[in-house]
Amino acid sequence: MIPLHLHQECNRMEVNFFKRRKILKKSNALDLVPMRLLDHEQREEGKLNILLPRFRRPWLAGYLAPLNKERFIRIKLDQFGSSTWLLIDGKKNVREISGALENEYPKQLDPPTETSDRVNKFMSVLYQQRFISFQQLQKGKA
Repeated sequence: MIPLHLHQECNRMEVNFFKRRKILKKSNALDLVPMRLLDHEQREEGKLNILLPRFRRPWLAGYLAPLNKERFIRIKLDQFGSSTWLLIDGKKNVREISGALENEYPKQLDPPTETSDRVNKFMSVLYQQRFISFQQLQKGKA
């Protein structure tokens, strides 16, 4: 399980807004390398829950946890979302992840040309919700 403070540490590593916007505008979305900022847990049939910390401050989690508050909000992913999440390892770019999904689900993802669009949209949502970041946005890489 990832400590609660990891989410904030990963966000601090990103470059400022203007550099981030410049990098994202110049980059092809399929060439970006996503990396997870949150942990996950296994559900039935290979599906996953993303574990979003309910409290941003560790002291608040320690204070409110005894009041029967869950430490995490569980975001349920379907079969394709779970497979995509597991393929995000900080090494593969979005194009490689799309190709792996096309190979894993050849009949379910129809037509195959739309797979990269679907994965790209899913990555955008994950990034906007701060569930993932991209290696190109880290300070050492920019």
